[in-house]
Amino acid sequence: MKVALVSEWLDSWRGGAETSTQQFIHHLMDRDVELHVFTRSRPSPTPGMFVHTISGASMSRTRRSVTFSHRVERILRTDSFDVVHAISPCRYVDIYQPRGGTVAETMERNVALRDSAHARRLKRYTARLNLKQRYLLLLERKLLAPGKGPIVAAISDYVVRQLREHYDLPDERIHKIYNGVDADRSTESQRADHRHAIRREFGIAQSDVLVLLVAHNFRLKGVHRWMQALASLVERGVGNVRSLVVGRGESPSWHRLAARLDIVDRLIFVGPSERVGEFLHAADILVHPTYYDPCSRVVLEGMVASVPCITTRWDGASEMIVDGTNGYVLNEPTDIVTIAKRVEQLCDAGLRKRIGHAASAITERVSMTRHANEMMALYEEVQSRGLVRR
Repeated sequence: MKVALVSEWLDSWRGGAETSTQQFIHHLMDRDVELHVFTRSRPSPTPGMFVHTISGASMSRTRRSVTFSHRVERILRTDSFDVVHAISPCRYVDIYQPRGGTVAETMERNVALRDSAHARRLKRYTARLNLKQRYLLLLERKLLAPGKGPIVAAISDYVVRQLREHYDLPDERIHKIYNGVDADRSTESQRADHRHAIRREFGIAQSDVLVLLVAHNFRLKGVHRWMQALASLVERGVGNVRSLVVGRGESPSWHRLAARLDIVDRLIFVGPSERVGEFLHAADILVHPTYYDPCSRVVLEGMVASVPCITTRWDGASEMIVDGTNGYVLNEPTDIVTIAKRVEQLCDAGLRKRIGHAASAITERVSMTRHANEMMALYEEVQSRGLVRR
């Protein structure tokens, strides 16, 4: 089977969607597929994979994305592929898999994180002036227009709801294939070594309760909400809680916020890291008070690694959580009181162990192997049906 996979970016430092795509590609290469990847990145050579690095040369980010999409479309129309699978919005495809969720929902949730009605109105107005968002939204509307069109592979029920609510997409064009992550194959000895090394590196005692937050977009992922919750724990004398924030987004304003909240000695901004798995092994709790996540990789990875996770209903990964049994789900990221309450409860080592053990039971349900198998089955279905690209 000759497959074209379109993903504008494949750099893991950009976020979970790109990391998921990389892992999916590795699993796909174990199957009988001739894979052609169209991207603006320059991934490491992989035997059997044909990489087409498409330049988006232009003076603006918007024009670069537009150019990439148009150039890929021209190539797809002139070559012969059994299946065309697009992760980035692109026309002339068989399967569209918005790993970042729909553009429409992304815009709505970025508005929702503003604290006041005035700020939300201003954000809606400025979003209309954002040329890249306008282009992506227009392209998405064309992809999801009524009538014949690509099958949409949704990575969670949350994304299924987005497709129905924003585009009234019929069920026959929606195929849910839940997100996947690679299994944590570390031994107990390796986990213990990671726990000791990370804590020693950042000056965290083995007896401290370490709360981890991993994010590249600090505001959207609710870093400020966790900082406020941590401050309330400190104020109430919950004394042995420390926190690491891993990811891109650190700036002087975040350090100023930590100083205002008087948590400078409790929270460390680590910066981006390729060692997220090791940080999970060092952590006691993962907090992810996100305003928007189609299906958070780090929450799934945390659960697979037996780490109790706290996330929100705006995260598709929350669909794997039975509140209070294998993790916790918040109604809103602004619920600082409940975030602090859940972390305080999880200061009990026995409760952490029970919830972490229950969380790890989802491992097979969220495996990338399962995800790749289901995608292959969809490829075969699409190939046999001969869907018309537009």
